[in-house]
This record gives sequence, structure tokens and C-alpha cells, in this order.
Amino acid sequence: MRSTHHLVSGAGRGSLAGCATEDLTREAQRLKKHSSVAIRPFVISIASQEIQDLRERLRNARWPQAIPGVGWDMGMDAEYLRLLANYWREHFDWRMIEAKLNSVPQFMGDTSRGPIHFVHLRGTGPSPTPIVLTHGWPGTFAELIDLGAALSDPLGHGESDQLSFDVVIPSLPGFIFSPPSGSSGTNVFTTAAQWVELMETLGYPRFLAHGGDLGAGVSTALGLHHGERLLGLHLHYIPGSYAPHMGQASDLSDEERDFLVRRAAWMDQEGGYSHVQATKPDILGPALNDSPIGLAAWIIDKFRSWSDCGGDVESRFSRDELLTAVSLYWFTRSMPSAIRFYWEGRKRPLVFTKHDHVRVPVAVAHFPKELPIPPRSYVARGYNVARWTEFQRGGHFAALEETAALATDIREFTKGLQSF
Repeated sequence: MRSTHHLVSGAGRGSLAGCATEDLTREAQRLKKHSSVAIRPFVISIASQEIQDLRERLRNARWPQAIPGVGWDMGMDAEYLRLLANYWREHFDWRMIEAKLNSVPQFMGDTSRGPIHFVHLRGTGPSPTPIVLTHGWPGTFAELIDLGAALSDPLGHGESDQLSFDVVIPSLPGFIFSPPSGSSGTNVFTTAAQWVELMETLGYPRFLAHGGDLGAGVSTALGLHHGERLLGLHLHYIPGSYAPHMGQASDLSDEERDFLVRRAAWMDQEGGYSHVQATKPDILGPALNDSPIGLAAWIIDKFRSWSDCGGDVESRFSRDELLTAVSLYWFTRSMPSAIRFYWEGRKRPLVFTKHDHVRVPVAVAHFPKELPIPPRSYVARGYNVARWTEFQRGGHFAALEETAALATDIREFTKGLQSF
């Protein structure tokens, strides 16, 4: 079991140095001078009664009867869930996590579709390249902080500061500290428009975009509808709803047919969560909003099933990392609105027309235990694939699993952009 908690590890100017409230206020005021969009500092502060309520709910949990010897075969190992719940109740130090998260500069920006919470890490090099990192589900902004630190503070991570990044890590609308819009219609396309508005407010008319899972969908939407804003697009996942326009020449290669078979098999075995969230999210939402045990089971199963952990989830993630994600959803009551993103995505999937093509340079980082993604030939039907990297290890949560490797791939892609 890995016991070290590497969330917000390291330090550096504009990356993970302590963020006093007055410093955040000055930064917000500086930004406000250049935009009509309100930017204000944000500090996480969960009320003590919320923490006590969580402990009481964990103490009084109603446990289902488990079948001995089943383990993870039915989706969640009951014995492990009890151990994790006990750690959550007795040993997990939310105030320590909160302080570490608050050591990173955070803000709220009022876009035209509503407020967006975001982390802003300024690069330490001579001319930082702006990049927006977008998380997915059941991830959070916290999942990307170590990656953001590696990109913004290369010297602090053993790299040259000749290429550093100004890193923006927003929370998707309806996720964690970004409130839901209050009406239907929030999807990857509307979110991409919010990212453009936010980045322009921060002084970045053009920028790189990186994402996985839902973040790959938002990044793809940026490439489709706001390509003039992008320097390049870096993905470690291809959106599940992606379907290129086949036209009349619709013959698929053997490799592409094999992918479609593998994807269908994966969906049959693992896709139940997606189908429920995409069709009846408001049946599932109340349960996840009311039971911390149920919420943990729903999230932790994904960290185990989708990562390169060989069945031992704590070989890749510490308990604190796992429970940081669960606690952020719990304290913000945001899981019901987060899973509606799947319902919205079903209404407006990434099905390309004959006019749709992501024309900016695209890099794909393929980690072997990632959810099934198409072969390069299939991706290239809709994306301008300029770089494709195969990794030896890593899975769906690449920013946590293989932070250094992912940061290196983003840097190498950025170095090569001038030649594309």
C-alpha cells in the first residue's frame, strides 16, 4: 500500500507556495483591471458541523449484507469499503487536506453562463505558455494539481525553466465549487465557450488545452468551435461519444473494427454507470447525495477498475487521495449535478458532421489501462493527429498515476508545435 499523499507536493513561485488571502485579493484586482468579468479570490472553508455530520453518518451507516468471498466481483469489496469508511471516520484529516488545497491559488470567475471555480498557477520561466487542464468524472480539480505544478514550476521538478506554463484548472460547471447553471443545456460545448471566456479574462487569448474523460470532450469542443483560440490540443482519452463522419467511403480497417468490438464488450461489462447517469441521473443523484458510504462505493470502484493498479487500488492511490475526491463531492453536494453531464452529453454527443474536423495540432497520450480508445487511424478521421505516444503503464487517472510522464509528453508536444 502506498501511504504517501502527494497532493500539492513541491513548491515554487506561482505554483504551490502558500497563498495568503491578501495575495489572492491583489491578483483578483489585477485581473479585474483588464476585464469586465468579475474575478474574486476563493478559499475552501468547510463548516465544522459539516465534518461532524459526515462522521455521524459514517458511524450510523446501514451496511448491506455481503456475500462472503465475492470480493470485487459484484462491483465493490464490502470488507475494503468498511476499512475505508473507518479510516474516513477516524483518521482522515479534512482540515489538513483543506489547508493543502488552499496553498494553491484559487478564484471564482463570473462567466456569462455562471460562476466557475479555478486554480491559477503562474509559470516560473521567462515566457510561460498558457494551458487549461480539464478534469473528468469522477475526478476533480485536485486530481490535476500535481500535473499543474510540474508544468508551471519545471525547475522545482528537475526540468529546465525555458518551457513553463501558466496553468488554469477549472472545475466543470456543476462540479465541486462551480455551481450548476440551474437549467438544462450545460454540456461540453457550452463549457468550452466558458473556458474561452475565462482564459481571455485571464489575459490568454490563445492557449493550449489538455483533458481526459469529460475534459477530453470539453477540449475537443474547444478544437471544433474555437480552434482559432488554441495553440494545440493534448488528450489522454478520446471522448466515448466521438464518431467521425464516414461519408461514402465507410469501410473500416480490421483494427478499427476490432476497436468497436472491444468498446462494446467494455460497455457491456463496465458501462452500467454511464447508462444510468445518461438516462436517469435524478434517480441515482438523491442516493449519492444522502449516503457517504454509497458515494464512496460509486467513486472508488472507478478508481480501481479504470487505473493501472492490478486490482489493488491503494498501490496507485493513497487513501487520502481517494477520500479527497469523495469528500469534495460530499461536502459540496455536487454529485447530482455532476452526473447530469452524462444526460446532457447523450442529448448532444460528439458526432462529427462532414464539416467537423479538429484542425489544430492534436497530441494523444495513450496509457495502456485507459478505457478503450480508438486506434490512431480512427481518431485521425476527425482530429489532426500530430503526435501519438504509447506508454508502458498508467490508466484513466493519468494525472495522478503517471504525473511526470504526462507532464513530459505535454512539454514535448509544446516544443514541437512550431514544426506542425
